[in-house]
Amino acid sequence: MIFKINKKHSPIIVLLALLIACTTHNTNQYEYLEKDASFRSEILKREGGHFIKLSDGFTYYKEENTNSEKDVIILIHGFSVPSYIWNPTYQKLKNKGFRVIALDLYGRGFSDNLDTDYTDRLMANQVLELLNHLNINQVHLVGLSNGGRIISQAAVLQPQLIQSLIYVSSNSFEDIELTKDISVSADEINEFISHYPEIASGQLDDFFDPTKFPNWSEKYSTLQQFKGFAQALISTRKNHKTMDAIHQKINDLNLPVYTIWGIADQVVVYANFKDKLQKLLPNRKEFFIEKSAHLPQMENKTAFENLLIDGILIQDSIKDNTK
Repeated sequence: MIFKINKKHSPIIVLLALLIACTTHNTNQYEYLEKDASFRSEILKREGGHFIKLSDGFTYYKEENTNSEKDVIILIHGFSVPSYIWNPTYQKLKNKGFRVIALDLYGRGFSDNLDTDYTDRLMANQVLELLNHLNINQVHLVGLSNGGRIISQAAVLQPQLIQSLIYVSSNSFEDIELTKDISVSADEINEFISHYPEIASGQLDDFFDPTKFPNWSEKYSTLQQFKGFAQALISTRKNHKTMDAIHQKINDLNLPVYTIWGIADQVVVYANFKDKLQKLLPNRKEFFIEKSAHLPQMENKTAFENLLIDGILIQDSIKDNTK
């Protein structure tokens, strides 16, 4: 609502009008943007990249070096922050000549916000459908935090595609208490949205040194403008299940597995499940990144990129070529 104020209005009326205007603004600053055709058109003009309509909805992705003879890497983001969380790694892989892909999972970033249950399988199928569309038959899957759950699910659905699984700060090894009621009510959504300001500022807790990322929460707050964001996050959390059986299958399939952890991670605490992880995936190769917490690919970029490219991807490629 817009108020036109002239000199004839009393100071009280002017103050009242301003208060109403401010209240309206605060109420409407969250979840007001629809991801429709005009939205997608604007994103393509502004950001580049691609949209593809998959079986469950539109998916936004970026891709570089499509004709590269090097390995294919797909970067899967975590719980709420979309593919831009991988920007430094994406650029490095691009510059090194790898065919690299990063996508926004459903309910995040520029991909569709769906009115459905946000399961690991939903998003794993999203990834697999995209790979099929791009005619990719061998890929390194790199999953950050909640993205670890997605790459695990994708691996057991189509193991023949997997060149390696690379888990970064992954929460897929934690024990999860099953939620009986996975529906998402309007009250739950409204309650969640009421906490949006503190949720945005709380994103800084992911970092070892938050002062190096002063605009992080401001960028995150732009995600809260999209209708359906709260529902997606609530539903994702409610649909979490312990993944021990899936990881046992991955071990039985003898897929190459790598795990990477930030030394100071307080979001996914490695000590809480390290013994179980050793039993589930005893043949994995494990690495730790100094001076980083939950997001080592951003906090200690050089160490992370050297490890990923020289210590994992290139070594894995050499190993495959000597078979």
